[in-house]
Amino acid sequence: MTGDRPPLYVRRPFVAGLVRQLPLLAVLAAVVVGLLLVTVEHWRTGLVVMGLALVAAAVLRLLLPERRVGFLAVRSRPVDVVLLTAAGLALSVIAVAIPAP
Repeated sequence: MTGDRPPLYVRRPFVAGLVRQLPLLAVLAAVVVGLLLVTVEHWRTGLVVMGLALVAAAVLRLLLPERRVGFLAVRSRPVDVVLLTAAGLALSVIAVAIPAP
């Protein structure tokens, strides 16, 4: 009898909106973990975590359909994927390349 029920976005619009933003929330959670690592003086690891979160955002943007990607879709898919990948790799490579004191 599930055919009689209206879709989730009609029954619970807040929950449906939250589910749609799960990819963005996962990326933001990883960035928060990276920022916490930076605050406790593990800056190199924290920056690498944030860079990998951006690369993960690029992968999610590439693989998820438009209706599931939420606010990760800012521009066209190719532009989003290229910019997120470039920023994530640049952040990670620069963090690893800086010599330790």
